[in-house]
Amino acid sequence: MLKFIVVFTTICSFLEMGMAQKTVVSIKENQFFINGKPTYPNRYWNGKKIEGLLINSRMVQGIFDDLNPESSNEFAYPDTQKWDPNRNTNEFIQNMPLWYENGLNAFTLNMQGGSPYGYGNKKCLNPGFNTDGSLMEPYMARLERILKKADELQMVVILGIFYFGQDQNLKDEASVIAAVDNITNWILNKGYRNVLIEIANECDLKSAYNHPIIYPERIVELIRKVKSKKINGHRLLVSTSFSGIKVPTSKVLKEVDFALIHGNGAKKPNQIQLLIDSTKANLAGRNIPIVNNEDDHYDFEKETNNFLVSINNYVSWGYFDFRFSGETDKKEGFQSVPVDWGINSERKKAFFIKTKEITGGQLIKPKR
Repeated sequence: MLKFIVVFTTICSFLEMGMAQKTVVSIKENQFFINGKPTYPNRYWNGKKIEGLLINSRMVQGIFDDLNPESSNEFAYPDTQKWDPNRNTNEFIQNMPLWYENGLNAFTLNMQGGSPYGYGNKKCLNPGFNTDGSLMEPYMARLERILKKADELQMVVILGIFYFGQDQNLKDEASVIAAVDNITNWILNKGYRNVLIEIANECDLKSAYNHPIIYPERIVELIRKVKSKKINGHRLLVSTSFSGIKVPTSKVLKEVDFALIHGNGAKKPNQIQLLIDSTKANLAGRNIPIVNNEDDHYDFEKETNNFLVSINNYVSWGYFDFRFSGETDKKEGFQSVPVDWGINSERKKAFFIKTKEITGGQLIKPKR
C-alpha cells in the first residue's frame, strides 16, 4: 500500500508539472521561440524582420505590496481610499489578454517591484522575500496566478529577482544567494517554462544596491547559480540588466543567455543606436538576443524613435511608462502605484497601436 501511495504521488506530481508546461520559451541563436516556433512567425514590418523578437512592457508591479503601514496609504485606490495588493493582481490578470491581442508577447515582473513613484523608492517596503531569502507566500500566490495566465496566453514573463531600494531587506549575502536558489527552484518545481530570469534590475547601480554580489563584478556568480539548476533536463534562461544607455560588461555578456539593455536617458534615437552597436561589440561575436526591456521614450508617431531604432537593429523593445511629475490620474503609467492596467491613457494607446501595427497583433487562443 505504501509503495502504491508513493507511485501515485509521483505520477500526480509529474502530471501537475506537465499541465503547467504549456508554454515553453527557448532561444536559438538571436531568436526567441515559443513552443518550438519563432515568435511572430513569418512577420516582417516595413521590410524589417519581427519574427523571433520579444515586444515587451515593464509591468513590474504585478505582485507589488507595501508592508510598511506608514507608507502603504500613499498607494490607496481613489475609489476605496485603500491599498489592495490582490485587487492589483486581479486587474493585472484581467488585462493580460488585451495586451496580448494588441501584439505584446512578453512583460517584465520583479519580485521586489520597481519604484511605485516612477523613480525613487522612499520608505516603501516591498521585499518579495523574507530576510533570510525564503519565499513570502502571499507574493508567490500572486506570482503563480500571473504565471498561469501567461502560460495560457503563450506569453513570456521576464521575472526580475532584485530591485535596488529593496535588496537591503535581505540580511546578508547568504540570504541573497538563498533568494536566488529559492525562486529558481520554485519555478522549476512548478514546471513553468515561459519564464526568463533577470537577476537584478540595473545591477551597475552600486550606490543603490547593498550587497556586492549583485554588482557587475560578481553577479555572474548568481547567473551561474541559476544556470546550474535543472529539472528533467530543463533550466531557466537568465540575464541581468544595466542602467540607462550603459553597455553591459564583457564579463557579464559572456555568461548571459540574452543581453538586457535599457534606453532610459536616450533622449535621441542615435543614442540607442550607439548602445546597440557597443553591446554587440562587447558580445565579441556571440549571437544571442538583445532585449531593451526598459525605455521611457516614446514619440511613436514620428518617423524614428527608440522603439523603431531597436526594431531596425533586430533588438526587442520594452515600453516603460510611469506617471510623470504633475500627472495625478491613475490611468497614466504602468509602474506608478496604484496602477490602471488597462490601455486607457494616450501614451498607452499610442504604444499599443504601434505594437499592433508592427506585430500584426495576435489572436486569443481558446483555453486548453
